Amino acid sequence: MNEMVRKTQAAATDTSLDPQDWNAFRALAHRMLDETIDGIANIRARPVWQPIPDDVRAAFKADVPREASDLADVYREFAEHVAPYATGNVHPGFMGWVHGGGTAVGMLAEMLAAGLNANLGGRDHMPIEVERQIVDWMRRLFAFPESASGIFVTGTSMANLMAVLVARTSALGTPARQYGIGNDGALLTAYTSRAAHGCVSRAMDIAGLGTDALRKIDVDTDHRIDVAALRAQIAVDREVGFKPFLVVASAGTVDIGAIDDLKAIAELCREEGIWFHVDGAFGALAILAPELAPVLGGIELADSIALDFHKWGQVPYDAGFLLVRDGEQHRQAFAQPAAYLSREARGLAAGAVWPCDLGPDLSRGFRALKTWFTLKTFGTDRLGAVIARSCALAKYLEARVLAEPRLELLAPVNLNIVCFRYRADDAVNREIVADVQESGIAAPSGTTLDGKFAIRAAIVNHRTDETDIDALVAAILDFGARRVGDGVIEIEAPPLAAQ
Repeated sequence: MNEMVRKTQAAATDTSLDPQDWNAFRALAHRMLDETIDGIANIRARPVWQPIPDDVRAAFKADVPREASDLADVYREFAEHVAPYATGNVHPGFMGWVHGGGTAVGMLAEMLAAGLNANLGGRDHMPIEVERQIVDWMRRLFAFPESASGIFVTGTSMANLMAVLVARTSALGTPARQYGIGNDGALLTAYTSRAAHGCVSRAMDIAGLGTDALRKIDVDTDHRIDVAALRAQIAVDREVGFKPFLVVASAGTVDIGAIDDLKAIAELCREEGIWFHVDGAFGALAILAPELAPVLGGIELADSIALDFHKWGQVPYDAGFLLVRDGEQHRQAFAQPAAYLSREARGLAAGAVWPCDLGPDLSRGFRALKTWFTLKTFGTDRLGAVIARSCALAKYLEARVLAEPRLELLAPVNLNIVCFRYRADDAVNREIVADVQESGIAAPSGTTLDGKFAIRAAIVNHRTDETDIDALVAAILDFGARRVGDGVIEIEAPPLAAQ
């Protein structure tokens, strides 16, 4: 018997994935942490982005690792082949897309969350209370009632999909979850602007309603949805027998950061009995900046709001969020009875509404912790100041563009996004964007506005300042002049690219 116990203990030791030498593990872990912090602290010494060398890419075609490797060797491979070729949004020169810069505080919180390894699908444990506290904070910020509900998701694409599903259930009733959308569901129509993010169409697709059921309404000269045209389209659809059920307004459009007239849309939706959802992926958090909050007037009237803390909130990826005015309607769209999810009066299975009742995921990470750390550590006043600062930097870039004859502004600067171009054709401007990215100096992106290719600078990173704006402009003028001059240029290796 004792021999059997010894063998069982030995087998357990052999199969445990804990380090055999905790002191050596601790030393390497501290080194990893130190070098990661150094990388953030000295980020300006690195290129914003650099292309992945062929040999590095090829190294990641290797077969499945069957044998164990030393952790130090795995870390070395990460440090040499992964970290140098990341997206670059930690760098202040990253202005291509609306990606937050993250913070060292958020990084530590992510580490702590991983240590807890908590599943936030449900049950009675403190990590869920942390998430509930943030839901309560969001209710207060957006003046939603106490009955409102909220949930962390991967990002606003998922939050928008979930809002469509909640609105669909509200329109068709809960039987639609069992029997399908049926004939009534086939008549449902939703509305958004032509400037809305593509994930809204995708949400209609995934929800089974079809992209043709989404009416894309024209925008005005400020790229906001034409409310009169919206009203007219709803009337036409009702006249022919369709059932309007949802309007998705934008609080910060993807191309130029335009904010729809939320008050007017809220009033229209109330008159028509239509669910009013706001896609506020990054713009909704302008509520934190007193000088910007008024442009969101009417958002407090929404039935649901989608937003990302990993954008203007500077929380490390990913940390999306959905807030729903009527918590019971939210629950009815997702809650599903199951024996293994039964609630008890006491013990670990106690509790009322679990997060799995408010979304499709049973397994959920502790996204709330890094958001909680960020909000608690910096406070909403400081975060609001960061948001206002990024908008001020956009105005600075706008002034630089307007003062430079070789550049052309292509859209009004609403918040933090500036769309402009070098005075040359689309092909030249596309090459300029790639030239600047490959130089490692800055990372703008491109889009198309009114048929013209635009260089797009989205200023989100809390580290960005005027020197980064100046470097972007100088690089665009330099590469533009060389492109127009002879059409062929050599891109110099960015700093540290060879290291």
